Parts: sequence; C-alpha cells; structure tokens
Amino acid sequence: MAEGIVRHLMSEKIEPYSAGLIPSIVSPYAIKVMEEIGIDISEQWSKHVNELIEIPFDLVVTVCDHAKEHCPVLPGAKKTVHIPFRDPISAIGTLDEILDEFRKVRDQIKDQIPEAIKRELPS
Repeated sequence: MAEGIVRHLMSEKIEPYSAGLIPSIVSPYAIKVMEEIGIDISEQWSKHVNELIEIPFDLVVTVCDHAKEHCPVLPGAKKTVHIPFRDPISAIGTLDEILDEFRKVRDQIKDQIPEAIKRELPS
C-alpha cells in the first residue's frame, strides 16, 4: 500500500519501491481498500528486498518491526528511517473487520509516509 500511495501522491519527485523479506501475492484486501481511495495497486507485485539491494536509494523507509530487525542493510541507501505500522495481513474477524484494519493502516500510511519523505528529503 505504501508504494501505491507514494507513487500516487509523489511520483513527480519520488520513484518508490516496495519489497519484503517473504514475497507473496499482493493482498486482495489491500487492493480493495486502495481502490476505495482511487489508487490501483492491482499491477504491483511482491518483491524480495534482495532484488533491490543494488539500487542507490536516497531514503529507505521500513514499515514493520520485523523488517527493521531482519532486513539486510541496503549498502547504497543514504538514509534509513523506520515508521512502524501494524501488518494488517494478521487481521482476523469478519470481512468488514479485516477490511477496516486494512483501511486503518492505509490511512496511517497516507498520513505519515509522505510527510516523512518530505521531512527527510527536503526539495
């Protein structure tokens, strides 16, 4: 969701990438709640962080504590910041409850990540 939000809001300044430690499918719940705010992430795919290790990033943002603790160091990264979010994939309950958890995290990402990018990478 973070890649989609940053791509949607900041693509003129930022080329976002998203990767994890255990690639899987992009959650259909994430796709659905992003569609609700007019962002299509259905063409995104899950990448392993090792696929990005050679990219000289200006900024790396980790978004879950597991990634912060276990993510390999990206040697070309000029700066790394951590902004923790609860991983909504672990949500349980009814469909509405699960979607609400995805919406909550989506909204937190939308509020916090672009602001962190602006703060860490001033124009």
